[in-house]
Amino acid sequence: MIFFRRLEVTLLLYLRPVRNQPPSTMDTRHWTTRIDRITQDFKNDFGSLTAEQLNWKQHAGAWSVAQNIHHLIVINESYCPIINEIRANTYSVPWIGKIGFMRRFFARVILNSVQPDRKRKMKTFPLWEPSSSIIAGDILHTFEKHQETLRKLIADSSDLLDKGVILSSPANKNIVYTLADAFEIMITHETRHLEQAREVYIAYQKSVYN
Repeated sequence: MIFFRRLEVTLLLYLRPVRNQPPSTMDTRHWTTRIDRITQDFKNDFGSLTAEQLNWKQHAGAWSVAQNIHHLIVINESYCPIINEIRANTYSVPWIGKIGFMRRFFARVILNSVQPDRKRKMKTFPLWEPSSSIIAGDILHTFEKHQETLRKLIADSSDLLDKGVILSSPANKNIVYTLADAFEIMITHETRHLEQAREVYIAYQKSVYN
């Protein structure tokens, strides 16, 4: 126990504070209003693009606007089976999830890594890679429907949030955090990829007009 307390103090000294934190009370409007804003920003910025423009890439290893959008759908949907299992009382949290410090540590590290400023480059897990083929031109419509589903999922999760439900990352069973942290990570991550998609479109415009 003394070891974990010392480890907690040491790591907190090196972990910078994050701009977004889960709300102190489990009012889901903290997240749902941001989902609405992000959805509208995607529609405003990319709603008039053609399928060809949405799928344009700077180079072979880069992501297109469409891939950034598809990636968000893939990663958010990967949490749904876990939440369904929690609802059905069939979900089991690994032993590490019982250690409060470890939950806070993982949540803070991941939330730092998905900040919109994109100062920290990160490679996604294979589980969350977007489609490598041409993505349909109606991807924004698909995303809008997905956001409606996500919004409802969060709004309907107040009881789980009040219980302080703990879960593992869909990508790694031993990465654990609360459901509130999961929602904060997901929505902050959406803002990150909105900014990334904007950068892609700026690069596209430069390639066309310069």
